Amino acid sequence: MRDVFTDLFAPERPDPVEAVRRATRQALPRRFYQTADVDEGEGGYRVLLDRRPVRTPARRALVAPVRPLAEALAAEWQAQPDIIDPATMPLTRLANAILDGVAGEPALVTAEIEKYLASDLLFYRAEAPDELARLQAEHWDPILWWAHEALGARFILSVGIVYAAQPAAALAKAGAAIPGDPWRLGAAHVVTTLTGSALIALALLAGELTVEQAWRAAHVDEDWNIAQWGRDEAALERRAYREGEMRAAATVLGVLRDRRISPAAPGLQS
Repeated sequence: MRDVFTDLFAPERPDPVEAVRRATRQALPRRFYQTADVDEGEGGYRVLLDRRPVRTPARRALVAPVRPLAEALAAEWQAQPDIIDPATMPLTRLANAILDGVAGEPALVTAEIEKYLASDLLFYRAEAPDELARLQAEHWDPILWWAHEALGARFILSVGIVYAAQPAAALAKAGAAIPGDPWRLGAAHVVTTLTGSALIALALLAGELTVEQAWRAAHVDEDWNIAQWGRDEAALERRAYREGEMRAAATVLGVLRDRRISPAAPGLQS
């Protein structure tokens, strides 16, 4: 089992489509277990294969802080047919990243989200065409209004790509909403990098947006271009892969919403 966990779920190259193709080309291992399930163990709820613990690439136990999240992870393993294909397991990939990476360097992950926040996608608007500007306002203005009302953060908008420095007070207030525990922090980071917007991630974290609303808001420009110029199959393939990652992150945020999770221990419920 060691080689399966180390080789299949090792960190991927930046291009997710190439990662999928590479996984397809290589000989994926056959499913070697009958049942994936969950039990409560040290540090939280462990995912088990035939009663043996699943390990991350760094050989940590795959442990979730709450049972529903562990059960969702186990369901990914149970759903594997004759072979184990990591391309179809976005929640497991995310959990590995959180346990092996985010838990050990939370300050770096927080700083990365703050960097996105300072130049958030939602701040930069199209001057033309009018329909694109209207769609941006329709999907983005409610999120900015939520940030103002719920977080006390008022941001400055810009037309085009001219950089707009944001008020320090607004950045501090929005930054204070970034979660401290590794699971929600890791999931929020995934949403931020996928959408280009820390505000979309924070609104999804708070339950202000559904994952569908967040995904549409992140793709206003892309969807408008598709409507004008048609579909690119390679881009759509890449987008489908990324949407799977987005939904995995949204699962983590949804399951852990309103739960108290210790920021110091990735698998412990406080």
